[in-house]
Amino acid sequence: MPAEYFALAYEGRPPWDIGRPQGAFRCLVEAGQIHGSVLDVGCGTGENALYLAAEGLAVTGVDAAELAVHKATTKARRRRLGARFAVHDALHLESLGSTFDTVVDSGLFHTFDDGERLRFRASLAAVLRPGGHYFMLCFSERETGEGGPRRVTQREIYEVFDGNGFVVQRIDPALLETRGDGGRQAWLAVIRRVSGEPGDAAGAAREG
Repeated sequence: MPAEYFALAYEGRPPWDIGRPQGAFRCLVEAGQIHGSVLDVGCGTGENALYLAAEGLAVTGVDAAELAVHKATTKARRRRLGARFAVHDALHLESLGSTFDTVVDSGLFHTFDDGERLRFRASLAAVLRPGGHYFMLCFSERETGEGGPRRVTQREIYEVFDGNGFVVQRIDPALLETRGDGGRQAWLAVIRRVSGEPGDAAGAAREG
């Protein structure tokens, strides 16, 4: 989806801006699976990042939409939370100059075309520390409603990530909550960064 679409969407309140964190991420926190320093990539107006910050995690949120980042920063200030937000291109995360233990993604990956998916994988590899996890919530092909972003299959997730410096540990059915309805059928993928080099199967074995 073009950047202009998101810039215009945040002039109002888009359907994915639900005013609370996604339930899938709340469950991950309650299970103790999100830890360390966290990057929320495609953070929107910041509800997931702010929830994680309120749980005591060090969180940075990035989004290409300047207005979304402004709204997230305002929320952080009003709630007195230490989450940091910045306008940044998810396909060039290396220029952040930081690395993270965890990356969360609510509804970003499914906006990419095939070429962008591979560029994002390289961008993600530059900031996610070996042993760290990428938690990705995206539309699945089980969603039959009209409109919305591209649907993603489990096979596509494996093809992009598995054996390319990452290991897909599991993909679970999930719900991507949206405002005013029952949400959309989604996948929650748990993907581990295994080495500094794509395709390092030995590194995956060493790190379990």
